[in-house]
Amino acid sequence: MTERDTTQNAADAGTFALGGDLEVNRLGYGAMRITGEGIWGEPEDPEEAKAVLRRCVELGINLIDTADSYGPDVSERLIGETLAPYPEDMVIATKAGLVRPGPGDWRPNGRPEHIREAIEGSLRRLRLETIDLYQLHRVDPDVPAEESLGTMSDLRDEGKVRHVGLSEIGVDDLRRAQEVLPISSVQNRYNLTDRGSEAVLEACEADGIAFIPWFPLASGSLSRPGGPVDEIASNHDATPGQIALAWLLRRSPVMLPIPGTSSVGHLEENVAAASIGLTDDEYAELSKVSG
Repeated sequence: MTERDTTQNAADAGTFALGGDLEVNRLGYGAMRITGEGIWGEPEDPEEAKAVLRRCVELGINLIDTADSYGPDVSERLIGETLAPYPEDMVIATKAGLVRPGPGDWRPNGRPEHIREAIEGSLRRLRLETIDLYQLHRVDPDVPAEESLGTMSDLRDEGKVRHVGLSEIGVDDLRRAQEVLPISSVQNRYNLTDRGSEAVLEACEADGIAFIPWFPLASGSLSRPGGPVDEIASNHDATPGQIALAWLLRRSPVMLPIPGTSSVGHLEENVAAASIGLTDDEYAELSKVSG
């Protein structure tokens, strides 16, 4: 058996106080990929999925993000089976608001009765009494956002939820939500090649709200041979994905990337990005290009 590299640690990314009181290392883990193809059913290798979760803890990751729709139910159940009882500093974030009729099929459901049913299932599968961060996975166009968020506010008052977050929203959505209850996080698609949520990120920075970018590893044509990501990766003996993560971590102090994987080796590679320090020139070059 080869000896584990103990020098990698998510703490190298720095920390952020999620919701003002949950100190997390800024490089977390997104647990969507520990399910079957199409984010449906059981993983092809359940033992490897559990090994990834255990390795998260060893690598200092103390923010794990999941959702009841991943599997559905599979990701949450594997996390509960593998990690509960959790390390004292572990923060588990999950979501409700998308239902899954089949593989690759995602449909919004923000009805209050659905959210109440969903929280009970998540608590049971994750083996928790309180969800640290409960996120509305999507705003349901058929349900007033105030109704969905009002239910999540009630769950917070009941002690089943500690903090509330949103996903795939604009600034106006955020402001309306803040009139209903405090918002602790926003999870939007954001990476080197997709910066459509700049205004939302800036709003999060202004209010001290965590910004959790999903699909964080994308670097597109910027990673082509001889391209900016490729050249900077060579400078650091790193992969393009690691450079994409290093740029995100440098981009904002409220940025909490949660790259997902079903492989222990890829997890270790992602965490190693926490210790990559881009130079000012490298960061500026990546910030001015898109691909």
